[in-house]
Amino acid sequence: MKRLLSSSISWQLGVTVLLLVTTLTASKLTARRRSDSLAQPLDTIPKVISGFLGVDAPDLGPGTLATLRCDSYLSRLYRKPGIDADVFIAYYAQQRSGESMHSPKHCLPGAGWEIWDYANTVVPVGNRRFTVNKYSISHDTTRRVVLYWYQSKTRIIASEYLGKILLARDALFQNSTAGSLVRIIVPDQPGAVDEARAFASGLIPQVERCFGR
Repeated sequence: MKRLLSSSISWQLGVTVLLLVTTLTASKLTARRRSDSLAQPLDTIPKVISGFLGVDAPDLGPGTLATLRCDSYLSRLYRKPGIDADVFIAYYAQQRSGESMHSPKHCLPGAGWEIWDYANTVVPVGNRRFTVNKYSISHDTTRRVVLYWYQSKTRIIASEYLGKILLARDALFQNSTAGSLVRIIVPDQPGAVDEARAFASGLIPQVERCFGR
């Protein structure tokens, strides 16, 4: 038992040290990074995706924008009979320590939502497959399902920790740290996850187009 406990502590310490080193490295490297612009603005993403029809949400307030520190964003409510999809994309032309994307893992509880299930799901896009985060959340009697991922010109990932490591690598080898957070929220109801995945399948190529792929 003591050996297992010691091994667990050592593993956690190792991960913590790795993240600390990665963060410090990213901070130093990204001091000289370039600022990348999107090839197409986010608002060119179609308002009809996978059978959903979108309408623009009200602009975010100054306080929210100051917290996000993103360079551009898209906020829309997409609807089809029987289900709504709340879509938010935040784009960062460059990132450094303290400016990187805010994870829904932290933002949702701060907004009063309880995350009661952490999981992943796979989104098919043609012959490609992408793993994204799938959270089940609740607030009072309201329940929702959240899909989110981190998308750049070259990749789509779910893990915040892997993202920090790759951020340092990008700053070193590509002198670029541009990326986006993509989030979809649907009601927690039968068939909702399948609908959200279908919507994500249509959305991912549109975000890629904005990045110039």
